[in-house]
Amino acid sequence: MMATDPRRQDRASRRFERQFRLFERKVPALRRPLNAIRAKGWWIVRVPVALVFIIGGFLAILPVFGMWMLPIGLLLLAVDITALRGPLADMIVRARRRIELWRRR
Repeated sequence: MMATDPRRQDRASRRFERQFRLFERKVPALRRPLNAIRAKGWWIVRVPVALVFIIGGFLAILPVFGMWMLPIGLLLLAVDITALRGPLADMIVRARRRIELWRRR
């Protein structure tokens, strides 16, 4: 198994948490739900819900399900799986930049 650099994981975790804080600042109504979702004891609820969202994202052809479910499921899963935090934080930053460019046009 490949050893990972703890500093890199720590940096990715901090960046991931910054993205959550940014969401909380931009949409203050999400502050309490986001804090509740990220609470330590909630992993037993968070992981199955994340898997349901990911599977629902692949069932986008059905009316209720959609591609919007996939990133939410990945975000929920990344709260518990540190290896996902770095790539997801990078994707969030890229998506925010693209949205800002799209709005400017």
